Amino acid sequence: MNELMAARSLTTRPVVTLGGDAVAHVKDTVCDAGASRITGFTLTGRGLLSGPLKEGLPWSSVYALGHDAVMIRDRRGLVSAAVLTERRQSLRAEVIGARVLTEAGDEVGTVLDVVVEGGTGGRVVGFRVAASRRFVPGQSRHGRRVYVPRGVSATLAGRDLVLAGEAASHVADDLPGLTALVAGVPGHPKGSPP
Repeated sequence: MNELMAARSLTTRPVVTLGGDAVAHVKDTVCDAGASRITGFTLTGRGLLSGPLKEGLPWSSVYALGHDAVMIRDRRGLVSAAVLTERRQSLRAEVIGARVLTEAGDEVGTVLDVVVEGGTGGRVVGFRVAASRRFVPGQSRHGRRVYVPRGVSATLAGRDLVLAGEAASHVADDLPGLTALVAGVPGHPKGSPP
């Protein structure tokens, strides 16, 4: 499995060609929440006072999404930003800040971030959630931040993230723990993935 990363961490990540030319910086991640995939990135210029670019980067033109940069073959893969975002929304607008609900309709948290797969994957694999004590029982604090894998235990319904009954047993405290859940690592302390 490729490295998992928070979508917010992609903001300002440089976009670089395989030849080493710096093209732009990521402004925002665009996704198809229904398909759970990154569909591209809106871009901003490279300078301190640079604004948004009229060009966007579709996922099909991404060679690899790495920890330090988004790699592309060359600038020819860029498209009009308006075309890129025409039917899609940024992750911020679509998911971040969404309510986290149980199947019974109880609100148990808020989505803080979306976790995506790097490399050539581009899948939305989970969510970082500010969870209430009702979601993660036994906590001495009012709540905590946990990672919930997407799939059977967590699905998007409109602007809400709905958790199945067993979702509390499938949470991780950090990205390596979420990686183990998503990859189905046997013996992981939080149980097997949904």
